[in-house]
Amino acid sequence: MGEIIQPRRLFLWCMAVIYMVAFVSLYVQIPGLYGNDGLLPARWQLRYTGMPLLDQMLSSPTLLWLGPQLGLDTQTSMELLCLIGAALSLIATLVEAFRDSLVFLCLWALYLSMYQVSLKWIFLIIDLYAGFLCVIVAPLTIIRGSRAVREHDRVTFWLIRWLLFRLMFASGVVKLTSRCPTWWGLTALTYHYETQCIPTPLAWFAHQLPVWWQKLSVVGALVIEIPVPFLFFSPLRRLRLGAFYMQVLLQVLIILSGNYNFFNLLTLVLCLSLLDDQHVRFWLYHQPKCLVFCSVSKLLSWLSFLLELAVWSLLIFGTISCFDLQYDKTKNVVSSHTAYTYHQFNQFLKTVTIPCVWIGVLSLTWEMITSMFRCACVSGFLRRFWGMVQWSVFAAASASLFAVSLVPFTFIEYDSNARLWPGVRQAFEVVDRYQLVNSYGLFRRMTGVGGRPEVIIEGSNDAVTWTEIEFMYKPGNLSAPPPVVTPHQPRLDWQMWFAALGPHTQAPWFTSLMYRLLQGKRDVIELIQTDVSRYPFHQQPPAYLRAHRYRYWFTEPKRWWRRVYDEEFYPIVHLGNTFLDSMLNQYGLKDKSPPRRVSNTNVAQMVRWFRSQVRGVPAPMLIWTLIACSATFSLIQVLLNKTKRARQTMPACNVSEKASNHTDAVADSCSDLREETREQQTEEEEEEDGTKSEEEVEKSDGDEDREEDRMEKEDIFDESF
Repeated sequence: MGEIIQPRRLFLWCMAVIYMVAFVSLYVQIPGLYGNDGLLPARWQLRYTGMPLLDQMLSSPTLLWLGPQLGLDTQTSMELLCLIGAALSLIATLVEAFRDSLVFLCLWALYLSMYQVSLKWIFLIIDLYAGFLCVIVAPLTIIRGSRAVREHDRVTFWLIRWLLFRLMFASGVVKLTSRCPTWWGLTALTYHYETQCIPTPLAWFAHQLPVWWQKLSVVGALVIEIPVPFLFFSPLRRLRLGAFYMQVLLQVLIILSGNYNFFNLLTLVLCLSLLDDQHVRFWLYHQPKCLVFCSVSKLLSWLSFLLELAVWSLLIFGTISCFDLQYDKTKNVVSSHTAYTYHQFNQFLKTVTIPCVWIGVLSLTWEMITSMFRCACVSGFLRRFWGMVQWSVFAAASASLFAVSLVPFTFIEYDSNARLWPGVRQAFEVVDRYQLVNSYGLFRRMTGVGGRPEVIIEGSNDAVTWTEIEFMYKPGNLSAPPPVVTPHQPRLDWQMWFAALGPHTQAPWFTSLMYRLLQGKRDVIELIQTDVSRYPFHQQPPAYLRAHRYRYWFTEPKRWWRRVYDEEFYPIVHLGNTFLDSMLNQYGLKDKSPPRRVSNTNVAQMVRWFRSQVRGVPAPMLIWTLIACSATFSLIQVLLNKTKRARQTMPACNVSEKASNHTDAVADSCSDLREETREQQTEEEEEEDGTKSEEEVEKSDGDEDREEDRMEKEDIFDESF
């Protein structure tokens, strides 16, 4: 693999942007979710038992334990941590020196602190592991003051590729190990577009595609997620680039058809680990690709090409065979169906899981050896010694993280997991609380096969006339088009999708939602409608609430949705209702503690002032404004750097230009001199001719001698200039 300087820089910049998105998206929802009057107040999860601060930090690693030390309540502490995280990540996107190991360590600690008290609302914890990897991938520029490339960077950056492999391979495997009939029947996408959490407008158009195309799309998704990730570790560069573009295609299509916050953007960032400097420069500067095998024999080049051709041919042949792809000329369609059984796939999984581990071991070992030789070739004893010390530390850290990640990776196959070394399991149990490594597997089973279940909340003041409460993002109004909210994650709307999949008893927080709406809590209402005036009961809370479950389907674009009534989801309740009080007591959702005094410290006042400035601003607008400003500023920096480099090269250009001008001037002067000489010679000839005609005493021999002298002088003149 070539140099990875540019992909690593792009990766760190993109991770800083994703951190900024994550903190801002969470910040705007803190009052309604975790505030003192929120759905699940975070202070309930931080029980102060009188233990020493260090013991509390070890039992539940979160910086929120420091809130009382600053005179802040839990809600204000969460908002402060989010603001600090957003500010740090914003600075990191603008200033390259702040894309530093210590800065990413602070960002990871801040995000982990939020995660510890928000398990109900944050699901995709891949960002925690990727964020921790940034700590060892990023350089230590603040202390060292240098952004020079380190010889061990390839080792740490390899962990990003391993994370991408685990994510994609596990996501494809679990679809088939779940025995979901829609994945095995290749019909999952005929339901997916309308039943996913929050679809986009393009999802409606994708849903209208013919069934044969939907089934072919499922085949493509399974191929990209299961066999293609093995190419991530290929020693052949073009195979890795092909795998890169296939992963990018899949993630872009998911982004266009569904609102999955910043998860797919993060996956795209992980794909940068498959690139090298040569390809990134080709993107940025449109430079022609240099010959990769310029110093290698043509035979080796042809062998590599034939091997690549064989790999792609084998992949195509395997796809056709495993899914029985056939072209029907009469109907002009491609038919497909799964041509293997669950037992055969399970045997395949048992066969490849352990080899996957060994592929990772060999690939990481190769990166370690090459990096070690790089360190050994550094000139200077002290630099070589310091480089070897750094290599030893980071190689050991990379090997440890790789070994620990094998435990959740082998969860996909029980026998392989049982064969792991017990010491690796013990190490995994030690670091599990910090969410350093996790198991992955997305879209395991397809929901909503019989129609998309959706919970609709209705309010009334007389229990006779009912008004639906419309959410900003989730489907409700039949005429409202699906929104585009990426990369924001509206956590309440997401949870409403999960709640509709079962009874309300599986979602205890829903009782808290009904209770807060009856109380008219503004922080919770802003989770439903940022513009409170659009909330139907913004002037007076409803006296009664109820919830029904409907089944939704896509229909024509003028109406977008159609629905049918399914069943009652939550009975009619009001404040003081026996059923509501019993549910609140059962789930411990009724706060019996006396109200706490509002902190008036300078920090608390600053946090409240900032909240007042962003209140009412839609979260997607706020996030995209920050992204646009960061990208614009970074682009300006790049242009200024190019201009600066161009100015630095101008003196040499000026010298050459002056030399060229001087040469031109000398040539012009010589040309003038030559012309004058010729004129003088012409005059002399005329005088000589006149003298000859008058005196007739000059002889022809003398004329010939003079002619020879003249020709000789002209030849010498021409040679001189």
